[in-house]
Amino acid sequence: MKKTVLTGFLAAALFTLGTAAPAAFAQAAPGTRINKVQPGYHHFKVGNVNVTALSDGTLAIPPGDLLTNVAPGQVAARLAATFQGSHVDASVNAYLIDSGERLLLVDTGSGELYGPTLNKLVATLQAAGYQPGQITDVLVTHIHTDHTGGLMDGKRMVFPNATVHLDKRELDYWMSAANRSKAPEARRALFDQALAKVKPYVDAGKVKTFDGATELFPGIRSIPSYGHTPGHSFYALDSGGETLLFWGDLLHVAEVQMPDPAVTIVFDVDAKAAAAQRKRAFAEAAKEKYWVAGDHVAFPGVGRLRADGEGYRWVPMPYINDHIVHAVR
Repeated sequence: MKKTVLTGFLAAALFTLGTAAPAAFAQAAPGTRINKVQPGYHHFKVGNVNVTALSDGTLAIPPGDLLTNVAPGQVAARLAATFQGSHVDASVNAYLIDSGERLLLVDTGSGELYGPTLNKLVATLQAAGYQPGQITDVLVTHIHTDHTGGLMDGKRMVFPNATVHLDKRELDYWMSAANRSKAPEARRALFDQALAKVKPYVDAGKVKTFDGATELFPGIRSIPSYGHTPGHSFYALDSGGETLLFWGDLLHVAEVQMPDPAVTIVFDVDAKAAAAQRKRAFAEAAKEKYWVAGDHVAFPGVGRLRADGEGYRWVPMPYINDHIVHAVR
């Protein structure tokens, strides 16, 4: 049963208006609060390529108010089965690909838009051994500003030497004043934020669009996944016989959407198409057994899918810490 349109739009408005989000969502159980600096990067390899998962932070969200196309009690039951209450701490992840010739960042986190528990990407990137000025390319899965908010710090470009890549449909949709005027009032803030965060790169000639499935660089390609937004795209990294798909916002609450891919969310521009893309992507990932990375899967957000009844089960990538430390004599 779908939640009312009004409820969905109110929830979306809270989530997309950064000043309101912390007060509305910081209600997770006290035992989950850490309030200590948390290591926010995780190195791994895909074939011969070094990849680093980067945390922008976490935000407590209420899935019961945000997920749609759900039966009564379905969300609460799934969360209870994973020992969670009415709120979950949603990860906001980005990923760095070090190809040897280029440093490519997949999404940029939220910037200052969603409150003090986020906006950690630059510090995380630096802790991992990189500087923002070294980034050569930013691969944007879509323009929702928990994925592009980190492009700008006020009027300053955070990645001044980078070219921003995204599907032409995505750019055209969010840069359109006509689309903004047709959008529900609660969602117009997303258009305004898109102008603030992405348009400076457009004006500087630093945005390069592609049309659907495109080979962007050797071993890196885009895959259309339209639905969540009009130009939502996956990116595939292929190296040494291994593949990793960066899924962006294919899913938001894995505890609920893995067992039931039909569950949608109020942020979907086209919920029916988003659900269809999720079902297809889940089935393919389980069949092909390649790696996937989700921007809102619990950090570091990388793993594989296994079919489990009518749904799927998440199998996280094993943690490896095998760097050899050489003693100094």
